[in-house]
Amino acid sequence: MKKIEAIIRPGKLDNVKDALGSLGVNGLTVTQVIGCGKQKGNTQVYRGVEYTIHLIPKVKIEIVVMDKEVDKVIEVIKQVARTGEIGDGKIFVSAVENVYTIRTGDSGEKAL
Repeated sequence: MKKIEAIIRPGKLDNVKDALGSLGVNGLTVTQVIGCGKQKGNTQVYRGVEYTIHLIPKVKIEIVVMDKEVDKVIEVIKQVARTGEIGDGKIFVSAVENVYTIRTGDSGEKAL
């Protein structure tokens, strides 16, 4: 099993969620986050005063899938979340040893 963490633009969340649903991926966790990367923030003008926002609002999606589904899930996220501009986000993949369903006690693939 693998855990996929995708940090994307907030405006792309619904599109990514719908695309993942069409793949059969229904279990996901979404968190509002702030951060910076190459984008290093942006400059805005408010009431005539220019200021820089160093931490940009993003959305982090966390999904745990079986190894055979990882490439499809990553490709869908990349296609749907991409705008071609700096700040589109990142995808991280890490190994998951096991997963448990609290209510039933199921573990492993059955718990997904």
